[in-house]
Amino acid sequence: MSTGHEKSSDFEGYIMSDLFDLTGKVAIVTGSSLGIGRATAEAMAAHGAKVVISSRKEDKCETVAEGIKANGGDAIVVPCHCSHKEQLQNLVDKTINEWGKIDILVCNAAVNPFYGSLSEIPDDAYDKIMNTNVKSNVWLTNMVIPQMIKLGGGSIIIVSSVAALIGSAKLGTYGLSKAADVALARNLAVEWGRNNIRANCINPAIIRTNFARALWENPEIYDRAVKNYALHRIGEPEEVGGVAVMLAAKAGNFITGQTIVVDGGLTIYGGDG
Repeated sequence: MSTGHEKSSDFEGYIMSDLFDLTGKVAIVTGSSLGIGRATAEAMAAHGAKVVISSRKEDKCETVAEGIKANGGDAIVVPCHCSHKEQLQNLVDKTINEWGKIDILVCNAAVNPFYGSLSEIPDDAYDKIMNTNVKSNVWLTNMVIPQMIKLGGGSIIIVSSVAALIGSAKLGTYGLSKAADVALARNLAVEWGRNNIRANCINPAIIRTNFARALWENPEIYDRAVKNYALHRIGEPEEVGGVAVMLAAKAGNFITGQTIVVDGGLTIYGGDG
């Protein structure tokens, strides 16, 4: 048993350049054919991880994997619809069959089929949001954690949203689902911290992705939005991917149960800059 005086074995003989090194690690990134998921997978591969590219569209996943391999990285494709439990289990099983383990899990896949008031959302849209954005993450983390325990630890990263932190008249249900993801990360951190398993959320604001295209492609909407950002611009997918690398690597070893807000200052801006 540790006395509390020993240095973490992860830092025995390390050098500063190792802080973001993911060599030898295996990462699953859901929703990684586009946007934040793709940027995260590419960033992790660039830092040495073997990456599983996964989304519903196999052809787009193959494009990402081919790009990673062309740049000297390792990637495989396992298509998966995250609202189907058996497909999630297949994702985990095929990863372990191919590479023997899962060190890093990035739960990025999400949907938002409804834009409007909570009072008007149809039941099927509500269920789709909660099932894909929350229940699937519960399923997948439960599938991955047992083998992380055998490995002696792991990193779970859930991509949430600033919608979890601020109210919205039009994105209320999406915000509910993302707030649930924040609570999921906190509870996983408490439940499995003794097994050296860390769980954190990344909460981006508007990022230049297809998912948020309606919010940044129109110049009028864009200008209105960035007035509320301290940096007066929206974010890029790579800026979220970099945070994910930090949370997965030694640099993030003492961070767990946290919400890392990547919002260009949206949630702190007073509007006088």
